[in-house]
Amino acid sequence: MIEPFQTTFAVPMTCEGCVKDISSSLHKLDGIQKVDANLKEQLVFIEGTAPPSSIVSAIQDTGRDAILRGSGTTNSSAVCILETHSNVSNKIRGLARMVQVSPNMTLVDLTINGLAPGKYHATIREAGDISRGAESTGGIWDALKTKVLGSNEAEKEPRGIFGSVDVDHHGRGNVFLDRPVAIWELIGRSMVVSGNREGPFKREDENTLVGVIARSAGVWDNDKMVCSCSGKNVWQERQEQVGQGMA
Repeated sequence: MIEPFQTTFAVPMTCEGCVKDISSSLHKLDGIQKVDANLKEQLVFIEGTAPPSSIVSAIQDTGRDAILRGSGTTNSSAVCILETHSNVSNKIRGLARMVQVSPNMTLVDLTINGLAPGKYHATIREAGDISRGAESTGGIWDALKTKVLGSNEAEKEPRGIFGSVDVDHHGRGNVFLDRPVAIWELIGRSMVVSGNREGPFKREDENTLVGVIARSAGVWDNDKMVCSCSGKNVWQERQEQVGQGMA
């Protein structure tokens, strides 16, 4: 059973009618337990077990956009931007959001956009070196240990094997996974999404994605509205991200 977790989203709202529309749309989702909104701060707080990507879609169904501002508690969440290292203009093809909900359980919300139709495998690799794309990320994390020591009934495969996602003829795929790992074990490692689970991988393969897992903000940790580096607000940055395929 998945433990409930909290998420915070920035959502443009002008009145209580907006709040009611958003709350009504969200409560249609399975796993939504609580929805609160702060009209002044333009924030929506959600508790439950629904994937963040489903929450964004439900809010967008009301005609509004949404930006994930935080999930879980401090030091319990991570993100991985997945890119192809082939010579193409639009390299970003996926996003993985992760939140730890118990000492030994992390949920992974994986969204893909722009790959050829088919089944793809998501794996965590031993190294975080993506200088040559997926080619330089090493083997599957924990695979050698599992092979040498063997695995018990509760853990039949390496923890670095996260699962698979089916991509449709539009190039899109989404899956919500749970794995017996902690966030701190993943930070700095790479994630690979490819039709080939084990490798070796080819750098120029447009349909092999890779990224480095980085820590992200907890539900109360991110109140920044303007980036100090670019001077752009969160909605300006959001438009750039959507243009790059990061839904």
